[in-house]
Parts: sequence; C-alpha cells; structure tokens
Amino acid sequence: MPFHMRRQDREVTDKKKMMEIIKKGKYAVIALCSDNDPYIVTLNYGFDELTNTFYFHGADKGQKIDLIKANPNASLMIIEDLGYQYGHCSHAYRSVVCRGKMTLIDHPEERVHGIEVMIHQLEPRPEGQLARIRDTDVIWRRTQIFKLAVESMTGKERPEIE
Repeated sequence: MPFHMRRQDREVTDKKKMMEIIKKGKYAVIALCSDNDPYIVTLNYGFDELTNTFYFHGADKGQKIDLIKANPNASLMIIEDLGYQYGHCSHAYRSVVCRGKMTLIDHPEERVHGIEVMIHQLEPRPEGQLARIRDTDVIWRRTQIFKLAVESMTGKERPEIE
C-alpha cells in the first residue's frame, strides 16, 4: 500500500539529489519481515545506478537469509546526518527510503558484479580490493551476495537552521 509524505515541504523528489545521498552513504538500515515479525539489520552497500539495484554481502546462513527466503519484500533507509541543531531542538538530515524485492545471488558473474559495485562505493582506492575477488577464496565461497531491486524510492530532508 503506497503511503504519502505528511510533510510535503520536506519531500525530496529530485532524483539527482536522492542519488547524491545514496552515493555519499556507506551503510543502509534494511527492514525485513516474516510472519508479522519485523527485523532490521544495518549493512554496507553498493548501488548500481544503471539497474537501480543495491548490492549487499553477508554470511550465507542466519536470520537475515532465512527471512529473505521466506519473504523477499524489503525496504531500506539511508540517512545523511547533518547534525543536531543546538538551540532549536531539531536535527538536520537528508534520507532516502527504497522498497523492493530482495534476492539471493548465486550466479558467479552477478556475484562478482555485486561485490565490484560495493567495492567501488566503499573504497577510496578500489584497485587493491578488486584484485582480491576470486571465487576460489574460502571466505568468498562462504559469502552470500544479495540485492534489492528498487521498486520505489522517496527522499526527505530537514535542512540546517540558519
């Protein structure tokens, strides 16, 4: 069910501004749910703007994986913290919320693509880390790559008070 933004004066509709927030970010809070039992987890991500897809990595077993298998519907939030506004009892921020389907990735080529997207997002000099990506590494084989294909995206901001 789509929701509307109550404070439309704070809504960010400019796709370029939402991409700035996503590109600056390093982690997202992911919301998953199964059988009316909510679960959130904070994960590093990489965003592929061409396919409108977030990529993540983590252990190949555990609650997060079980929940994704049970219910692929997920949402995520990225927050750019602009700081508490002293003397105004307010906090400045920009945020993006995305909804979509979470998918576990098993295909080797897409796994490599996903981790490459993440490394480019997170590393200031990605070359060294990119050279370490090999399916023969034990850690790599035990790492689950998964993605969220974005179906909807909204943004919100509260600018700094001058």
